[in-house]
Amino acid sequence: MLKEVQHNEEKMTLQERDKKHLWHPLKQHQTHPNSIGIVKAKGCILIDEYGNEYIDAISSWYTCIFGHCNDFITSRVYDQMQRLDQIMFSDFTHEPAVKLSEELIKILPKNQNRIFFNDNGSTAVEAGIKMALQYYFNKAEKRTTFIAFEESFHGDTFGAMSVSGLSVYNGPFEDFLIDIHRIPVPNGENNNVILEQLKEINSTQKVAGFIYEPLVQGAAGMKMHKAEDLDVVLQFCKENNILTIADEVMTGFGKTGNLFASDEIATKPDIICLSKALTAGLVPMSITSCTEEIYSAFLSNDIAKGFFHCHTYAANPIACRAALASIELLQSKEIQESIQFITEANKTFAEHMQQHPKVTSVRTKGIILAIDLQTNAQRYGTLRDKLLKTFMDKGVFLRPLGNTIYIQPPYIISKQQLEKVYKTIEEALEIV
Repeated sequence: MLKEVQHNEEKMTLQERDKKHLWHPLKQHQTHPNSIGIVKAKGCILIDEYGNEYIDAISSWYTCIFGHCNDFITSRVYDQMQRLDQIMFSDFTHEPAVKLSEELIKILPKNQNRIFFNDNGSTAVEAGIKMALQYYFNKAEKRTTFIAFEESFHGDTFGAMSVSGLSVYNGPFEDFLIDIHRIPVPNGENNNVILEQLKEINSTQKVAGFIYEPLVQGAAGMKMHKAEDLDVVLQFCKENNILTIADEVMTGFGKTGNLFASDEIATKPDIICLSKALTAGLVPMSITSCTEEIYSAFLSNDIAKGFFHCHTYAANPIACRAALASIELLQSKEIQESIQFITEANKTFAEHMQQHPKVTSVRTKGIILAIDLQTNAQRYGTLRDKLLKTFMDKGVFLRPLGNTIYIQPPYIISKQQLEKVYKTIEEALEIV
C-alpha cells in the first residue's frame, strides 16, 4: 500500500502534490489554489516543471540581487560549509561573523557601530523595536509609544506588525498591538502640518521611537518621498530624544542608487534593520545595527539590563559568508555600472509610460520602477490577478501590488532581458 502511494505521488506534478499539505503565505487558497512548480533557477531565469522560463523581474522579493545561484556567492558558501556550518552565537564567535561586522560598519552610515544578528526582516524590526523600548527602560524612563507612517509595512511578527499600517495584514490582530500613532508621509506641502502633529503626539505621549521606510514604502505600492522632506521628521525626532529606526530591509544594498537609502538623508538613524539582499537571497539572515550610545545603555552589572533577545541561527556562519560575498560583489565596478544602467533605463521607460492612457503615475528610484494603473475596483481586485497571469504567460515574473506594477530586477539583468520586461508591461496594458 505504501509503495502504491509513493508510486502515485511520483506521477503527480509538483503543483498537484503541493496542494495536499502546503499552506502558502500571502495567499487565499480558496480562490487561488495553484502554485507554479519551479525546478531550477539561474541568473535572472526561473524554470518550471514543464520547462517554461520566466525572467525574475523582482529578484524574488528583492533578495536575489545578483541573480539566482550566483557562482561567486555559492563557491564562497560551499567553502564555508566544509569548515563550520552552525554554532550558537551566545557563547561563541567566528571569523565570518566578525568579518561581516567589520565590512558592514565600513559601508553603513557613519554613526552605526554595533551589529545584532536575527533571522529575517520581521525579526530585524522586532529587535529594533525592543532595543528602543529597553533603551529607555534601562534609563528608568518608561516610553511605550511609537510613531510610524500611514500605509507603512515592517513585517509580520507582533512588534513589526504593530508599526505596520496596512489593515489587510493586521485586521484580526488589532487588539493585541503596541501603541502606535501614525503620521502622513511628508511631501513638501504637508511638512508643517506633520510637524504640528508630531508636537501634539510628543506632548501627550511617551514616545520611544519613530520607524520608517526611507525614501520608498514597499508594500504600499512603492510609494516614494524625498530625502529633504523625510529629514524634517527625523530632525524633530532627534531634537526630542525620539529614537529613529530605518527599515532598510527592502531599500538596502543598492536598490535606491546609494548603498543604503539613509545615505541620501542628512539625519542618520539610530537603528537600522537589514535583510533580504543582505545574503543575496541564498539563505535567511537579518541584522539590526545601532549606535554605540544605544549599545552602551545595555551595559550594566545588572543582568536584567542586558538585551535578552536571541535567534537560534543568529550569525550562522554560512549565512555570514554569503553576506560577505554579496557585499564584495555589490561594491565591484561591474555591479555599480549595472545599477547605473538599470537606473537610467528605468527613467527612460518611465518617461515613455507617463503618456499611456491607462497609467495614472510613474515613479523611479534607483533600480525601482513603479507604475500605477487606473482602476475603479478595489486595490487588490481582479485587475491585479489578470496582470499577474498575463505577465507569467509572457514569461516574466512580476507580482503587482494591487494596481501598481513594479520592477526590482537583479543587477545582472541583461539589456535584452530588461527590454523584454518593459515590452511585456506595455503588452499587458493592452490586454487587461
